[in-house]
Amino acid sequence: MSIEESLPSEKILARHGSVELWSERFGSSAHEAILLIAGANAPGSMWPDALVATLVNNGFRVIRFDHRDTGRSTSRAFADAPYGIADMARDAIAVLDAHKVAKAHIVGLSMGGTIGQVLALDYSERLASLSLMLTAALDVDFASAYAAAMQGVDHQSALPGPSKEVVQVLMQNHSPATTLEAEVERRVSVWRTLNGEHADFDAEDFAARERAAIEHAGTLAPPTNHALARPVPLSRGRELSRVKTPTLVIQGGQDPLNPPPHGRHLAELIPNAKLVEVFELGHALPSSVITKLCHLLIAHCQGEY
Repeated sequence: MSIEESLPSEKILARHGSVELWSERFGSSAHEAILLIAGANAPGSMWPDALVATLVNNGFRVIRFDHRDTGRSTSRAFADAPYGIADMARDAIAVLDAHKVAKAHIVGLSMGGTIGQVLALDYSERLASLSLMLTAALDVDFASAYAAAMQGVDHQSALPGPSKEVVQVLMQNHSPATTLEAEVERRVSVWRTLNGEHADFDAEDFAARERAAIEHAGTLAPPTNHALARPVPLSRGRELSRVKTPTLVIQGGQDPLNPPPHGRHLAELIPNAKLVEVFELGHALPSSVITKLCHLLIAHCQGEY
């Protein structure tokens, strides 16, 4: 049984300028809203159905959406319509507006965590709480660190950059396959690499998610435009000291892209932020960690963190 068959849902197209953003809402509109913001080049289905269902069954209305250039949202050649991460933050606000949500609990993963930080700075009145997962602070030059890893050299920074080995594997898996099963296998290989070695990896579960994502988007071609988006100026990291939104930072103990102590650094920049490290967590959402993550998110949204 699909999540749409087991939970009440509503699908809405939000609009930000000329961009349409496909979104879906689960749970009662009478409940507090959680907006899930996916990582780079990932549609809303990056958030597993099991996570969404658990949050809904604990009394929340949950909204997930396809970023621009993913899924069923507007997709265009980047050169024809360039944009920045700040524009994608405004996309998230457009989704809240379309669902008539005045204030939401924001949960962002990876690039979604970057967007979450921008929302806390520029749209604080729309945030009930903020959860930042597997991400880096706004003052971290992730693009340069990633480029250094691509070249196989050490990034000169106080914080560790992405694993050179993992980045090289990701680059080798960058080209799309020509058949559905080959493309699913390629994507599962990427998730296996991002998952790390300490969390159980259910290849069939990830394969099912990717088949659904491909069917949803209607194309085998993986999204790639977000790598071209204008980054948030590093100077904005200093502004995090004025964030008043209750914030939870979740660090993956095995995260190969934003490894410890990135979470600690981020939590130290945001006043009163709470940091939790999930030792076995990499840079993916395997089924084995969903229950633990939901417990953390629910507790934070309910004000227990």
